[in-house]
This record gives sequence, C-alpha cells and structure tokens, in this order.
Amino acid sequence: MADNVWILGIHMTNFGKHRDKDTLDLGSEAVLGALGDAGVGMPDIGVMAAGNLIGNPGYGQLLQKQIGQTGIPVFNVSNACATGATALRVAIMAIKAGETDMGLAVGVEKLSGAGLLTGSAAKKQGSTWEREGRFGAVKDLDGLVGTETMPGVFAQIGMEYGHRYGGADFELFAGIAEKNHAHSTLNPKAAYQKRFTLEQIMNDVMIAYPNTRSMCSANCDGAAAAVVVSEAKLRTLSPEQQRRAVKISASVLTSDPWQEACQVLPDINTLTRQAAQQAYEQAGVGPEDLDLVELHDCFATAELVHYDNLGLCEPGNAVDFFKSGATWRDGRLPVNVSGGLESKGHPVSATGIANIWEVATHLRGEAGDRQIEGARVGLAHVIGLGSACGVHILEKAA
Repeated sequence: MADNVWILGIHMTNFGKHRDKDTLDLGSEAVLGALGDAGVGMPDIGVMAAGNLIGNPGYGQLLQKQIGQTGIPVFNVSNACATGATALRVAIMAIKAGETDMGLAVGVEKLSGAGLLTGSAAKKQGSTWEREGRFGAVKDLDGLVGTETMPGVFAQIGMEYGHRYGGADFELFAGIAEKNHAHSTLNPKAAYQKRFTLEQIMNDVMIAYPNTRSMCSANCDGAAAAVVVSEAKLRTLSPEQQRRAVKISASVLTSDPWQEACQVLPDINTLTRQAAQQAYEQAGVGPEDLDLVELHDCFATAELVHYDNLGLCEPGNAVDFFKSGATWRDGRLPVNVSGGLESKGHPVSATGIANIWEVATHLRGEAGDRQIEGARVGLAHVIGLGSACGVHILEKAA
C-alpha cells in the first residue's frame, strides 16, 4: 500500500452566479484547471470521483464526455455538504489500495437563487404524529422538535454552546461574520468580496436568531477539482511538480456515532471531534502545529463551536479564543482566510475541495495578498448533515 498521497494539481472556479454555465461547464473548467496545474492529462488519471447533489445522478460519466473518456472507473459521490471531501477521499483510497498511482476528484453545484435549502422541512405536515414507515421516515421534525431548516439548526447549536459555556451572544456571532467578510476582500474567487461593519451585520435581515443574512453561507454556483498522486509516482515527475506538490498527511471521514441520546437530531460536535482526533493522530501533528484552518462556517454560529470541536482551543473556551483575535488573518491561528462559506460561497458539492484548495494555495505560497507567510501545515474541515464530517491535514513539500 502507498504510504503517502500528494495533491499534484488543484483548481476552483470563481464562486458566484454563472448564468451562462451549467454544471458540466463548471466541472470541466475545474477539472481542466486542476489537470493543467498538475501538468498531466486525462490519460494519466486512473480513477475519478465526482460529486454533484442536485440534478445529475450520473454526473461523473457525463463530465467524462466533456473532458475525455478513457475507460477508467468513475465513482459518483453524494454525501451532503461533505460530498467534495468524500470524492477526494475516494481518489486517495484508490491510490492507497494500489489500484492506481494518480486520481481525480471533482465537486460541482449550481445553487444561485436556490433560497433556503430546507429539505424535508418544506413538506406539508399535520399537527399530530402518525406512524408512516421505518425509523428515520416516521415524521418530519420541523415545528415539532425544533427545526430542520439549516439556519435554525445551526442557530440552536450556537445558542446551546453559549448556554453551556457563556459569553456567546449576538454581537460575538456577528463578530465572526465581520471577520470572514473582511477576509473575503482579499479573495478574488469569493462570491462576495465586501466588508461589513458589525452594525451592518447585526441590523441585517434576521434569518434565525442569532444568524442574520450576512451570517449565513451564500448559495452560489461553482466547482473545484484536485489531482492526487502516489509518492512513488511523484518522485518520477519534474522538480517543479515535486516542489508544488502538497502532502495529504491525514484524510478522515466520520459519521454519527451511536450514543445514548437522541438518534434523530444531528450532533455535529461529536463526529467533528472524532474526525479531528483521528486526523491529528494520522498526521502526527496537533492543533498547535497548524498555520491556518478552513472550517465549515455554514453559519457564524457553526464557526464558533468548531473552534472547540477541532481542538483549536481548550474545551469550552471558544468565545475567549475568538475574542483574543487569534482567528483573524494576522492572528495566531487564522481561520477562514478565504472569507469562509459566508463570503466565498457554498456550492455544496464543491465546498470540500474548495476548502482544501485554499489551504493548499497558502502552503504553496501562492495566495497573493491574503497569503499566510511561512504556512507549512493547514487543516480543511467540512460537514454535511445526515451526517458526515471530512477533515484533511495538508503539509508543504519539504
């Protein structure tokens, strides 16, 4: 089995509204960009994993018709907001299993104008419980046990953290969004590149307290793709390809563990903590070794709890950690230098690879005005309710 897998090439499209492009256009742009960045072509690729949640069940094969049909195995991946990270993990596992020495992963979505992604909460329901089928499809929860709309779910998660540990008030959550929108002004690929004051964020349209509109991730269009390669194959490539390669020190995917508690409501905390712990062990590093983090800030409230879940601070200390200024671009441990999902945008299947693109770009020293100087180790995190959590730790080439 191959010991190490490296990112040889990676690319993301601009995130935003692409009215003149469909998912195949966007996916092709991302893949061809990643192949060009890697200095290879489709004939070099031995496996492809493709993620697209909305509209194309066999998206990978359709994409092949645009970028080159070479007869390789294609895996179509669907794993909520962790779809892109899962696709990358499929390619990594194929290399580690010795089935190929080079793989491709891509995630793409068109979501601009989609509004709130409410899932089953949008379905009409009565006021009384009725048995309708096997567990998990018995009854919609929205309005009966909290809410199933994503702004509301993550509002509850943030408020619960504040209730347990104190200090997490409306202004603090708005401060997290203020940071991310400020970071976005340096990211030319972000869907929104505008700085907001704390007052503007707090006075924006309220979606689900304490999340106002500018504290929510932006539905948009976009794609991201990565070419991964075995270490043995990498050694045969040019010095420039080796110099720009980024080591994947850890690749972890977790789902909800069993626990003596409610098995219906999502628990984003436990599966993220477990993914982070496994990733640190795999990589042989700790949170103190990280130079930057791209985490899944689908809402400002989510970013706060993930400081704790990823071990970036002591348990229960996320509020003080943020107040210290550590997570700003010039802080001790910058978080979401890209602008995060709140500004960069969240085309769900693309997000997992896009977060990895951001970290890899800093490790290569190619992030331009937002570059974290001397960055050598970074963590990318994504979570999809259902639930799935992907954590990747990347390291700069020696």
